[in-house]
Amino acid sequence: MDKQIFIGNTPIHKEEKEVKGEFVELGGEKFYRISNYDTMVPFFMTVISANDHWLFISSNGGLSAGRKNPDNAIFPYYTDDKIVDNAQNTGSRTAVKLIEKEKIFLWEPFRESMKAMYLIERSLFKNDVGNRIIFQEINHSLKLLFSYEWSTSEQFGFVRSSSLTNLNGSAVRLEILDGIQNILPFGVERNLQDNRSTLVDAYKKNELLEDTGIGLFSLSSMIVDKAEPSESLKATAAWSCGFENAKYLLSSLQVEQFCAGDEISTETEIKAEKGAYFINASFSLDTDQSQQWRIVCDVNQTPSAVISLQHALEENSNMFSLLAKEVEASTDSIRKRVGQCDGIQLSGDEPTIGRHFSNVLFNIMRGGTFEDQYEIDRDDWTQYLRGKNKYVHERSRRFFDGLPTSILLGDLRQRVKTNNDVDLRRLFMEYLPLSFSRRHGDPSRPWNQFNIETIDENGDPVRNYEGNWRDIFQNWEALACSFPEFIEGMIARFVNASTIDGYNPYRITRDGVDWERIEENDPWSFIGYWGDHQIIYLLRLLELSKKFHPSKLNEFLKSDLFVYSNVPYKIRGFDAILMDPKDTIDFDYSLAKKIGDRVADIGADGKMAWNAQSELVRCNLTEKILVTSLTKLYNFIPDAGIWLNTQRPEWNDANNALVGNGTSLVTLYYLRRFCQFTKDLFADQVEKTFEVNKPVADLFEALWRGFNVRKPLLEIGFSPEERRNLMDRFGIAGEHYRTSA
Repeated sequence: MDKQIFIGNTPIHKEEKEVKGEFVELGGEKFYRISNYDTMVPFFMTVISANDHWLFISSNGGLSAGRKNPDNAIFPYYTDDKIVDNAQNTGSRTAVKLIEKEKIFLWEPFRESMKAMYLIERSLFKNDVGNRIIFQEINHSLKLLFSYEWSTSEQFGFVRSSSLTNLNGSAVRLEILDGIQNILPFGVERNLQDNRSTLVDAYKKNELLEDTGIGLFSLSSMIVDKAEPSESLKATAAWSCGFENAKYLLSSLQVEQFCAGDEISTETEIKAEKGAYFINASFSLDTDQSQQWRIVCDVNQTPSAVISLQHALEENSNMFSLLAKEVEASTDSIRKRVGQCDGIQLSGDEPTIGRHFSNVLFNIMRGGTFEDQYEIDRDDWTQYLRGKNKYVHERSRRFFDGLPTSILLGDLRQRVKTNNDVDLRRLFMEYLPLSFSRRHGDPSRPWNQFNIETIDENGDPVRNYEGNWRDIFQNWEALACSFPEFIEGMIARFVNASTIDGYNPYRITRDGVDWERIEENDPWSFIGYWGDHQIIYLLRLLELSKKFHPSKLNEFLKSDLFVYSNVPYKIRGFDAILMDPKDTIDFDYSLAKKIGDRVADIGADGKMAWNAQSELVRCNLTEKILVTSLTKLYNFIPDAGIWLNTQRPEWNDANNALVGNGTSLVTLYYLRRFCQFTKDLFADQVEKTFEVNKPVADLFEALWRGFNVRKPLLEIGFSPEERRNLMDRFGIAGEHYRTSA
């Protein structure tokens, strides 16, 4: 027979609890609730923002949050395992005292040790938009309910809203200590926190502005390895509303004193300690009455911003309603973005509705969205052009002077077309005024560094996108269905970013392309040419263009409006590839320097391929289609698939863990579909002759002859000798193409 376990004279409460998920309504908004989530293994979540906030949180309360990127964090940006482990000392912490005549009951919501002392019930709520998350705990023993919520405000930063409700049949007296821990000061970048956190602690300075209860968290000086002063002029700021006469703590030094029943006092200045912001208050609650309060914090606060915040707190008597409006505005903004991209469904299947909304939301967070729809901002277009090619920008000044400040995409396209400047037209084709995009990355994949830019220093909207090749183009496919007038621009961006070798750079940004580099001190750094689902991504965009604009592609098949990206990689000769197919790429440092010099002179166009006469290598869409398919075909092995031999060519979906090794049947199948589409596309053309650069024509001829003479083998099959012979013949043809091109 099992015996009851005690802690002192207190029996440990133990009961079986069922995890349950369901949609509920709170305050007129739909939430998904997980009851008894604490019986599950801790899981990780993200809280969405309409602006540049980021917040990653574990179901055990551990979190990291900040603005724009990990270098602007309020709570340390660690890997998710460390965030989970640090839940007890980072983020929210609350202590409640229920005061009776003869005794005082201490309750710390969401502390695991409390589950042994009290009958506890926990629930987790997240709204359908994804920008609000609520942790709720009911203490059935004390008949109290506590909850806290994380949300965001464009103006004020991160908002933590708390509520304590009396479920007793009579009034109760309460005292609380509630706040957030491990607040980072301004100027602590991720690497500094990761590698020198104890040094950072020594520089920390926490100050209280007593009149308004604002806590300022800064460094006594910027941490630099130089014998010179470096003043810290910004701070992280935290403040609260909800209590008239509260005490404030700027550290966690007195928390245990409070829990032990000792008196605590307001902290006005604390040095060399981790930052925290706690409020201490006493109050009474009648039956079913609630007390609400909010703690707000933000990064990168200048002295003028702090003064403005002081004035706002002094002059505004109802910050509660203002913060509620800010959170509501964030929610509405997200809904608007998702709605523009056809992400709002109405049906009787609530889980499917929610799933579709989140799919579209994460799609536009990755690939961006056209917030202005088909309205083009002249200044943004000119800024884009200046960054791409300053010479084209310079000779187009008169053209820009004749434009209104805002113009419809179709009208601008027509004006550009009649301008007769091939580079102006080329750069306009690939101009995509996207917003809200960021490179993917989170504490579970910290090697992918995100950067969120929604507004600039002046508060003006930022049109920007950046992401890994695969991420960008797989997300643009769905986006193109919502904004079909940009489809051809996406195609132009795709083919112009691909290389003469027939591969693609690692990353796509608004300003250009980027590639991997070997870094001496980073064993994870690695180079390789990506063929990253090139066939299927381009095909899907071409199919969409054909669907929405049946004849649009025809005009591009003969027009030399396209260029090639120039990546400083050299694929080794075929014999070297045979010797070691896992080491086939050399980094061309000389070419990298030339590219860098040209970028400094011209702009992002400097990363395109130029010939010996200092002219851009131009081509038509026909050549782009050929290069994309032929460079796959010269790696074709009969009865096997497409040989993946450039270290990072494509996900081998049949053997996902061994990316870039072996052969891919998936690529082969998509190539067949690609060839069928292009066959039909060219069959519809009135003219049957298309000009391409000679190396491409030579490669086409070599592969055609190789396939043609082996047609009979399709009936009888390939012997090992025939298979090797074809592989060698095509591999040498590919080497010849790369050398001549």
